[in-house]
Amino acid sequence: MNALTRCLDAYWSSSIGKKLVVALTGIVLVLFLAGHLIGNLLVFAGPAAFNDYAYFLHHMLHGAGIWLVRCGMLAILAAHIIATVALTVQNRKARMAYECTATLQASHASRTMIFSGLTILAFVIYHLLHFTARIGNQYNSLERYKESVMLNGAPLVRHNAWQMVIDGFTWWPASLFYVIAMSLLCTHLMHGVGSIFQTLGFRSTKAASLIQQISLGYSLCIWLGFISIPIAILIFGFGSGH
Repeated sequence: MNALTRCLDAYWSSSIGKKLVVALTGIVLVLFLAGHLIGNLLVFAGPAAFNDYAYFLHHMLHGAGIWLVRCGMLAILAAHIIATVALTVQNRKARMAYECTATLQASHASRTMIFSGLTILAFVIYHLLHFTARIGNQYNSLERYKESVMLNGAPLVRHNAWQMVIDGFTWWPASLFYVIAMSLLCTHLMHGVGSIFQTLGFRSTKAASLIQQISLGYSLCIWLGFISIPIAILIFGFGSGH
């Protein structure tokens, strides 16, 4: 084992190292959520706008771009989960030696983050199987999921991603699971965003209130934005006229 490997191993073994991994991967995931939400909200702009967006994503770098993003985000998510779980286990082992109110409160917050995080992970897996791999549905085969358009003066038949989203959320179990997962995500973010500031050393007594407001505001925006889609489709019938 060389010096660099020993250094990295020692850093990972420390709680500071794990917290930094959680914070840095958390920043990437927080920014990704904002971008993903903006793209998803194009569903309200109608089939053309949303399908243009989906076509662009799936043809970046001749189709390789979307897979680079997916693999990169999955790797970051995996690092975030592994570091969080490892940090929770480490804190739990140390809790018996330092039984004070602050430690018990921190442990309770960590336990909540673990359960909400694992539920969100289950949702991510289901979401990828549902809309990305399209397992257990007919999104690849039926004619209603194909759209004929003109691209650069030539006819093109592309996937009707907009119709896929509409039909996907008309099934109430999928919409319910989505809303529950986004609600848990909101609670996860309210604690997680603040923890990022604290880990990176930006949290102080004066800034604590502002950071709390930022965490709450961002979490609510993400929550309202994401749940607006299944609610509009399932409850208010958005897209049923097409």
